[in-house]
Amino acid sequence: MRECLCMLSPLILASASPQRSTLLKSLGVVFEVISSTIEERSCTESDPAKRSMALALMKAKDVAGSHPKAWIIGCDTLVVADDGILLEKPRDADDARRMLRLQSGRTSTVHSGLTLLSPKGESWTDISSSRVTFKELSNADVEWWIATGQWEGRSGAFQIDGLGQLMIVHLDGDWTSVVGLPVFLLGELAERAGERIV
Repeated sequence: MRECLCMLSPLILASASPQRSTLLKSLGVVFEVISSTIEERSCTESDPAKRSMALALMKAKDVAGSHPKAWIIGCDTLVVADDGILLEKPRDADDARRMLRLQSGRTSTVHSGLTLLSPKGESWTDISSSRVTFKELSNADVEWWIATGQWEGRSGAFQIDGLGQLMIVHLDGDWTSVVGLPVFLLGELAERAGERIV
């Protein structure tokens, strides 16, 4: 795909997630990746939807501190199990197994908070929420997924792109949002800012 002139320039993605970079690259825009150093546990908001938005804003502001002339995209994705348990990034493989079993045969809610921060310090933050239904996961399914290593660093211990799609029965919502960067919402935030992505 040919690169397009991004109206938000210079543009920084405040995330080291390769999945988010891939989604942003798919728009053909030019951007730089500078990962936020925010410690997610420092966020005191407990409501999952509000927490994802608060963390997206915190991450954008963190990167803007050293890049004040850039437009910044901040993102955060959180998964909530069917029984209301918040599933953040697993600590280890056993924690990932626990999360997968909680979601087996059930529907989880995925909240993706998104912030667009301007060089003037103005911010636009919103959320895209989706519902993901898992197949009944056998012990063999769980161990197969653990062996892929693709649960590492992923909220809910899963991802919906690549091999992760083999565990998902149904998606109600925005696929890009579950991946971690809600593309449609990004376009909306740019319009609210009086700009366009491309």
